[in-house]
Amino acid sequence: MAGFGLRFVTNNPKDLVQRTAILGASGYTGAELIRLMRGHPAFDIKAITADRQAGKPMAAVFPHLGIDDLPPLVTLDEVDFGTIDMVFCALPHGTTQEVIARLPDSVRIVDLSADFRLTNKAVYEEWYGKPHAAPELQGQAVYGLTEFHRPALAMARLVANPGCYPTASLLPLLPLLRDRLIEPADIVIDAKSGVSGAGRGAKLGSLFAEVAEGLQPYGVGHHRHMPEIEQELSAAAGEPVRTSFTPHLVPMNRGMLATCYVSFKPGIDRQQLRASLVEAYGNEPFVHVLDEAVIPSTRQVRGTNHCFINVFDDRREGGAIITSVIDNLVKGASGQAIQNANVMLGLDEITGLTDGALIP
Repeated sequence: MAGFGLRFVTNNPKDLVQRTAILGASGYTGAELIRLMRGHPAFDIKAITADRQAGKPMAAVFPHLGIDDLPPLVTLDEVDFGTIDMVFCALPHGTTQEVIARLPDSVRIVDLSADFRLTNKAVYEEWYGKPHAAPELQGQAVYGLTEFHRPALAMARLVANPGCYPTASLLPLLPLLRDRLIEPADIVIDAKSGVSGAGRGAKLGSLFAEVAEGLQPYGVGHHRHMPEIEQELSAAAGEPVRTSFTPHLVPMNRGMLATCYVSFKPGIDRQQLRASLVEAYGNEPFVHVLDEAVIPSTRQVRGTNHCFINVFDDRREGGAIITSVIDNLVKGASGQAIQNANVMLGLDEITGLTDGALIP
């Protein structure tokens, strides 16, 4: 059966208008949420927070958003969450748990940080260096890779939006593991991201002179997205999976490419991998297997919520190369957050996410 779950659609979207708060609106993902919500019928933005920018209009932080009728930026403490229906958290990793724990039970939440993505509390503590501050909520969170968890998302109060690297890596690999076509113990993920993936904060490694005219790996052997990727790969495979994953920083603003090297199970070939992906995503609005021999490129999905995938022969006997591209700020963050919120509200998933790629 194609796909991983039914799409849930309400007949009365106007009845679902949500009084919405965006926490961390001065960052790239917060700004992208606002940009994507401009034409969305269900989100009425009532509060936007940025503690260090509080009191300023959004135009003072992002002039391109100044044309919108937005409330001024405020601190978290100034928001009356009793008047809010939906919260999008675009706060830094490690800071969201205590904020969400204080929210009224009536508020639905999509968290774009890593705080609720890992289901194992010990694994979270190992990779983030401290105990989880809201373990009771961690167990309630639904992992928001939309194409795989629609039924649970439709019932969720708290969604843990996936990371950009996991999204680009998991979408091509999960169907193949589920269908027992590739060896779980022999997966290599070589991934590359635009600089916006590092956030908007002032960091030495994000300076123009440090990034331009160069390409560099980082988090080698110990990147925080590793346990998230392996958690979902293991669930699909039905057994523990450890993979080799290396991220790289590319001198471009946005975009992400994951090149995955896999080995076939006995008797399997590339065409069977391709058929599995076509079956899985044939009815999906945002995940697409390209025509034979067409190589995915980040510019093909720039500014969109789409993921393009293709499968190629490897010169190694018994292996294949799979490439996957997304916009790290959209399908890798804010677009997928809105896609998940659409499912939570019973709206068509494409609502507010129909823009085409920005080419050139």
